[in-house]
Amino acid sequence: MEHTTMFAGNMWIWIIFIGFTLISWLISHQLKSRFVKYSKIPTANGMTGRDVVEKMLRDNGISGVKIGSVEGQLTDHYNPVDKTINLSKDVYYGNSIAAAAVAAHECGHAVQHAKAYSMLKLRSALVPVVSFASHWVQWILLAGILLVNTFPQLLLAGIILFAAMTLFSFITLPVEIDASHRALAWLRNSGITTYETQAYAFDALKWAAYTYVIAALSSLATLLYYIMIYLGRRN
Repeated sequence: MEHTTMFAGNMWIWIIFIGFTLISWLISHQLKSRFVKYSKIPTANGMTGRDVVEKMLRDNGISGVKIGSVEGQLTDHYNPVDKTINLSKDVYYGNSIAAAAVAAHECGHAVQHAKAYSMLKLRSALVPVVSFASHWVQWILLAGILLVNTFPQLLLAGIILFAAMTLFSFITLPVEIDASHRALAWLRNSGITTYETQAYAFDALKWAAYTYVIAALSSLATLLYYIMIYLGRRN
């Protein structure tokens, strides 16, 4: 009976994993599709992503932030360490609603940094821990599972490291959502988006936010799976 129960539990875990993988792929597909769609809709004033960032920084009284261009699609990010907003080339040079939305979102992180937004400070504080965990956690968990009956403390150490990564994923959610809120409010108030194109910008950033939601939930499901293995080691 115990083996049947364990098999059923593992089956459901795999169903959940496959489900999250499929949902993640669908969201990623929708995000790329929305970006392509809204990249064809120009901003009313012809501002590029770089122009948007420069104006948003000025409007918020922020100086000392560098703006750079990076390779890849949707690789845009803000680095709080060197205060650099890195925009993909499609966003950096693009003068579309999609480019404006993404650029304003990344600039939203710079605004958070300048205003000492608490969740961003917490997220930044966890970066060294998560960087260490992401490098070693898969090997520690693998060894922990293989030695779960003789050396369960190793699996427990892996679970603690993975829990830190999961916590990081959930702390990232309010950081990303707040950056989008700041971006959308500024785009509307600055007149870069109209009533119609504001909805397009919102839609693009909404799908971007979904990727962080599914990543956090997937990480939580994986964490629970490892915890189940640890708790069931004596069965």
